[in-house]
Amino acid sequence: MTAAGDVGVRHEQVRAAGVNLHVARAGEGPPVILLHGFPENWTTWRHQIGPLADAGFSVLAPDLRGYNLSDRPAGREPYHLRHLVDDIAALVRHTGQPRAHIVGHDWGGVIAWTFAGEYPELLDKLVILNAPHMQRFLEKVRRPPQMLRSAYAGFFQLPLLPERALAAHDFMLLRRIFTHTPARKDTYSATHIDEYVASMSRPGALTASLNYYRANTGSGFALARKVRTRAETLVIWGERDPALGTELLERLDEFAPRVRIHRIRDVAHWVQNEAVLEVNRALLNFLAE
Repeated sequence: MTAAGDVGVRHEQVRAAGVNLHVARAGEGPPVILLHGFPENWTTWRHQIGPLADAGFSVLAPDLRGYNLSDRPAGREPYHLRHLVDDIAALVRHTGQPRAHIVGHDWGGVIAWTFAGEYPELLDKLVILNAPHMQRFLEKVRRPPQMLRSAYAGFFQLPLLPERALAAHDFMLLRRIFTHTPARKDTYSATHIDEYVASMSRPGALTASLNYYRANTGSGFALARKVRTRAETLVIWGERDPALGTELLERLDEFAPRVRIHRIRDVAHWVQNEAVLEVNRALLNFLAE
């Protein structure tokens, strides 16, 4: 399969909801927008961009606001889900097409779920990778085991301390995310980890990424939990995710009646990088139908 660097990826700045977003683009055809999560950036999709472009899609992989080469507005409020989904609406309109396929992992998946509810007229198909529907998450997080799995999110609410902890000792904790949480330990090369660390080392980048958690525990999650979508939906889930249990997959058809679930047994949270061939096959088959 073609890698991202082999398909003529081009880079541009797109004006979104009051910010400029860096977007990596490749291919021509119906648009597919790929939304990364914490603590990554557009390059998390390095294994998907080429195959999607080869299959006849126009691929847009933005750095979400606050990340990497995109703008980092100050304060917490700019990272409310309302602004995050408005950014994606602006990207869809930027394609010049009436609708787009939206694919999201982790926080990108939370944004994708919310976008589906807020902008149904701009959505074609929806693909979620290891990101819960917020209604189901808020039900499960009140008790073990999901309560224990999500303890880090409470820590991220604290001022300053999370930034200091993640950056200490040459970003040791951040590096451990990529070396210790994948089920397949060779998922990320040392070069890729260094690239992520360099991105998160930019001034204000750690605080901006943590503000996704800080800005949305109230009204942001309330916005996300009410989402219902009639769009065709594919949920791809690595079953060994240490942060998000498989119980979050229960009764998803209450929120997305046209959902199908693709479980991958032996991989964890970073599913698009841990199970490249299986994810690409499921993704391409679903979008091509």
